Amino acid sequence: MHGDCTYLGSIAQPETKSTWICTSPPSPFRFRCEKDCPMPASISFSDLSWSIPDGHPLFTGLSLTFGPGRTGIVGRNGTGKSTLLRLIAGELAPQVGQIRVSGSLAMMRQDVLGAPGETIADLFGARSALDVLNRADAGLADADELSEADWTLPARIEAALLRLGLPIAPQTPLASLSGGQRNRAALAALIFTEPDFLLLDEPTNNLDQAGRLAVIELVRGWHGGAIIASHDRELLEEMDAIVELTSLAVTSYGGGYSAFRHQKDMELAAATRDLTHAEKTRNDTVRRTRQALERKARKDSTGHRARAKGDQPKIVMDAARDRAEASGGAGARLRDARREAAEAALAAARDKMEIVQPLRMDIPPTGLAPGKLVLRLENVTGGYDPDNPIIRDLSLTLAGPERVMIAGPNGSGKSTLIGLITGALAPLAGSVGLAVPFAMLDQHVDLLDPALTLRDNFRKRNPTADAHQAHAALARFSFRAEDALRPAGSLSGGEKLRAGLACVLGATPVPMLLILDEPTNHLDLDGIAALEAALSAYDGAVLAISHDAAFMAALAPDRVMEPGERRTSMVTQ
Repeated sequence: MHGDCTYLGSIAQPETKSTWICTSPPSPFRFRCEKDCPMPASISFSDLSWSIPDGHPLFTGLSLTFGPGRTGIVGRNGTGKSTLLRLIAGELAPQVGQIRVSGSLAMMRQDVLGAPGETIADLFGARSALDVLNRADAGLADADELSEADWTLPARIEAALLRLGLPIAPQTPLASLSGGQRNRAALAALIFTEPDFLLLDEPTNNLDQAGRLAVIELVRGWHGGAIIASHDRELLEEMDAIVELTSLAVTSYGGGYSAFRHQKDMELAAATRDLTHAEKTRNDTVRRTRQALERKARKDSTGHRARAKGDQPKIVMDAARDRAEASGGAGARLRDARREAAEAALAAARDKMEIVQPLRMDIPPTGLAPGKLVLRLENVTGGYDPDNPIIRDLSLTLAGPERVMIAGPNGSGKSTLIGLITGALAPLAGSVGLAVPFAMLDQHVDLLDPALTLRDNFRKRNPTADAHQAHAALARFSFRAEDALRPAGSLSGGEKLRAGLACVLGATPVPMLLILDEPTNHLDLDGIAALEAALSAYDGAVLAISHDAAFMAALAPDRVMEPGERRTSMVTQ
């Protein structure tokens, strides 16, 4: 064992293994082991089990191997995608089983938050080395420093940043960057270490289209191993394999997203057939059991009448009764066994359907009439800096169930425009008029109180609703029965968005304008598909910010606009 390394193998017999990984590196994003390893780079799980603090198991007896190649990790929110990456990286130790890592790892989480005073150089773990070069340029470095100076370092950092589309200096403070720029800088720092494996958790979240494309190009050209938890369908299309986590099993599929989706559609069709067959078998078993009991009742009734008449000797009647009881008991046991088998098969088929069938989000109708004025902006100027407003002289009118997509790179004023529309930010000039009830949902779902249950959150936002109405509204977004009593703070990001939608769209009257800010950022693939289906059926107006090209195509906007433009651009459908 060497410095700053922790064993990731068997927790029962650590001394018998030889695979190690650093857990106290100079950067919070890197996990690199300098120990020479004769084995090819690989990651393997053997009988791995992990449960969350309340005892609910995420993985049970998981055995899986990752080698060179790009693997996408998908699954519904809460199935353990991020936990799996943290187990690989050594942030969590296995509760049962083994994890073997051969080679070096580099991991990036969903949100990269810089500490006060941190710069790009700190992400690369290069501040001290760059300080030496600066002192050398100023003639202040001593001989030992000059002998160890890495004169190629600035050029290599610049090349890594440019690979992610960031032409910025290493001295740039992280606080001056947008969230998307910080994510790209952190990813550049990861590839700078040239690890054997990249571990990426939703790497395209918070990125504009240029940033997403830069990440996709990076992954497309990556020749090492990569394990990527993502719901980004464009990114998943670049995978060599996809591993899906469900509550029933962990399943590996060859190919990218299209191949995965095709296989899942086939599984759904097969599960539907199995469920139909299991229901028919159960119903047939119940029908035959009922018929057998009716026949036995008629036969018993005939026997009772014969005994009452006394036509046959008692010994003969008793023997006939004993034979009937023995036969009836055997038949009852056989019927019970068949019924139990049919019920078990039906339960298994339903469990399978619960996993493979898509989620549903049912939005009630709004009754918004075509041509009815929804929103009007007239010559609006606004922003957080009065001396340099990012929105200038913008006019926009929405009428009827129009769909408008707000596009543009990070920092172009999309969120500022939403703030002006919703009243969170007062315009510096011009006027904003909302003519219909609206609902605003941001990607962080700030409208939910984490300390309250979903039911209580719904009733807080909709004070005239009773408990029954709250449960009904939440059930339309797949929060049924006891799920409605879960604290909002215990939900995953995707579950929060569904709960937020339930709270705002279950209102009376139903909002006629739905404003969405990056709604797919924290939704899983099933959640995205459900949202797309719900919005397709929604008869109200939609104003959405998104960098998800597939989501934009599914929304089929009537117009796409950029806040910096005075007029919106028309989209031909």
